[in-house]
Amino acid sequence: MITRYSRPDAVAIWSQETKYKIWFEIEAHAATKMAELGVIPTEAAQAIWAKGKDATFDADRIDEIESVTKHDVIAFLTHVAEIVGDEARFLHQGMTSSDVLDTCFAVQLARSTDLLLGGVDRVLAALEKRAKEHKYTPTVGRSHGIHAEPVTFGLKLAGYHAEFQRAKRRLITAREEIATCAISGAVGTFANVDPAVEQYVADQMGLAVEPVSTQVIPRDRHAAYFAALGVVASSVERLAVEIRHLQRTEVLEAEEFFDKGQKGSSAMPHKRNPILTENLTGLARLVRSAVTPAMENVALWHERDISHSSVERGIGPDATIHLDFALHRLAGVIERLNVYPENMQKNLDRLGGLVFSQRVMLALTQAGVSREDAYAAVQENAMKVWRGEGVFIDFLKADPRVTLPHDQLEALFDLGYHTKNVDVIFARVFGEA
Repeated sequence: MITRYSRPDAVAIWSQETKYKIWFEIEAHAATKMAELGVIPTEAAQAIWAKGKDATFDADRIDEIESVTKHDVIAFLTHVAEIVGDEARFLHQGMTSSDVLDTCFAVQLARSTDLLLGGVDRVLAALEKRAKEHKYTPTVGRSHGIHAEPVTFGLKLAGYHAEFQRAKRRLITAREEIATCAISGAVGTFANVDPAVEQYVADQMGLAVEPVSTQVIPRDRHAAYFAALGVVASSVERLAVEIRHLQRTEVLEAEEFFDKGQKGSSAMPHKRNPILTENLTGLARLVRSAVTPAMENVALWHERDISHSSVERGIGPDATIHLDFALHRLAGVIERLNVYPENMQKNLDRLGGLVFSQRVMLALTQAGVSREDAYAAVQENAMKVWRGEGVFIDFLKADPRVTLPHDQLEALFDLGYHTKNVDVIFARVFGEA
């Protein structure tokens, strides 16, 4: 995790203090249910909660113990015993380290996803506001980076809004799939721990029960989770790249906000660079870098190995913290985005009406000209404009193959024709009438 690209709430979920608190809660809830089942004394379970619930677990002390035990959960339990006293011997009855580690990891990922959903909601709100603001702001649509036909800037943003609606659904699904609890003991048979303990811990920690845990929660869940994060990161990047392109000097249809006192370059005082969206492209790459290792974690040996463990200690905090930061950075960019409608119109007019070429071709086919001949006539005149030889409509009027009356031809160069279904699309995206 890179501190520069992190928010405190996301970092706190992965802190040592939070982790040890979750570990204790898992162990203590298990002890409570075991006491109810008569496995351990009720007084012991009560003492564990009373002495441990407000305790501060000393990470340095746990590290010191682990330097001897070479086992982090044993080191933690030893430290808990130093706090709780004799009753601590009733902790971890029939449980394995994976019961604690995997259940804790599920809690941390679920909590992280709640933050990610908050970030997506902020992005959605910003996109909706700006899309409605520019619902009818005309701009040129591009394919292959080349002028195609007119759209509106609001439609561009509406498309991204629809994408982030899908991102939200993906995260909700990912959270549901990852939030499972395993308290099943060695090789997952419940031989030394009652399944009722697992159900109780799951309920208390806000998780579902893992149907079959082979001592570990199956890692296909985690693979799907990090894949979902990777897709959301790619959506972040797609919008960031669009803004970067729109900010290019030759285009300048939209631009990241530039604060008073901000400097764009150490060498060139005139520079205003798209640094935030470039940063988002980089952060998306970081998040996606977690996907392949998560996929490779699925194939563990038999009922359990720990080849996944070192990977997840890295990708868990890294991917969630960086995506959380990226979502809020993206929302900020959209909220404060400088939009230049006059430049959009200037670029739209740059090719002198070539963006209406399809409509001219279709009108010719409706007037009885074959599609092949109509295409050839329109394209030949369009290429003259590309070469800077004149005005598109003038060439069309002078071409005997273009059999349309001049007033009908001029009517085909109507920008409103291309925006007539904006309301329909907005209704699909935003639910408006």
